[in-house]
Amino acid sequence: MKKKVLVAMSGGVDSSVASLLLKENGYQIVGATMCLGVKEGDNIKPRCCGMQAIMDAKRVCQRLQIPHYTMDFSKELQEKVIDNFISEYLRGRTPNPCIDCNRHIKFGLFFNKAISMGFDFLATGHYARIVKRRNGDYFLKVPKDKIKDQTYFLYPVKADMLRRLLFPLGDLTKEEVRAIAKYNNLPVAQKPQSQDICFITEDNYHKFILSRVKKPRPGPILDMNGRMLGEHKGIPFFTIGQREGLGLSLKEPHYVISIDASRNQIIVGERKYLKARGFIVRDINLLIKHFPRDVLVKIRYGHRGTRCKVDLKINNTEVIFDEPQEAVTPGQSAVFYDDNIVLGGGVIEEVFR
Repeated sequence: MKKKVLVAMSGGVDSSVASLLLKENGYQIVGATMCLGVKEGDNIKPRCCGMQAIMDAKRVCQRLQIPHYTMDFSKELQEKVIDNFISEYLRGRTPNPCIDCNRHIKFGLFFNKAISMGFDFLATGHYARIVKRRNGDYFLKVPKDKIKDQTYFLYPVKADMLRRLLFPLGDLTKEEVRAIAKYNNLPVAQKPQSQDICFITEDNYHKFILSRVKKPRPGPILDMNGRMLGEHKGIPFFTIGQREGLGLSLKEPHYVISIDASRNQIIVGERKYLKARGFIVRDINLLIKHFPRDVLVKIRYGHRGTRCKVDLKINNTEVIFDEPQEAVTPGQSAVFYDDNIVLGGGVIEEVFR
């Protein structure tokens, strides 16, 4: 019997080509789009999984002659992702909602739904690879297209899930994916890539937060010695390393060095004060059995990665950089690599300056 695959289809070119490739490889596939709130009057009107995305995915499925379903996770998106997004900014931290969505919804509820429905695999259009070693262990690995590498967002996937996940685009570049879509006349071949956070339709996240909470209190902006330099408009509007929007007139450029939400204070300083020697990461998710002490760590998406030493503990793992790094930000994720294999990751809790 053909292996059955549920493909998470966002209506974009990547998940559409993933579906095409799986069908060509003999799998019995079904497309499913996660509905994250598209009803009239809803507060949530996401770009990536709204009504247009659902219709685009349905058109692709018609072209491929496969079934298409829509699954409503709008309630879970609100509870697991959006509420946390807002509360983290109110605490002076910088969350990554795409990682939270992968953790709780796409590779949580959606994955469990696929397995309960009798599918052998869940597939997505992520740029990542899964490799199987001779001993039967599965590993998450960096894809061929290093520019599109999305493994940073995938670290919350549980190790025992890897054997039931498929990432068909892992050995392709974005240009090759576009070419495949065009050659096969997929209706989304020219669709632009989605950007930013799917549930924010405003120009920036500031407006989104203001529409859902009481107006944040203004407070002092202090220098590294505690001297007051000005006043900020609210803790949620700042993140570590920020330079713009401080409203300060100083001889040297100043950056947000730290945020003290309990005292409603923003602390700023010259760029040299941005450097940190390490940090604590909590709730680390491990994808391998043996975690080496010397590894590469990425402290945000787009970070090139830097060497570090890791004192592994599940609740409070201590990470010390070989060379100090700038703008290490509580709330962001740290993801660890060794020889292009993803070892695991967790959320940055405390920074050592």
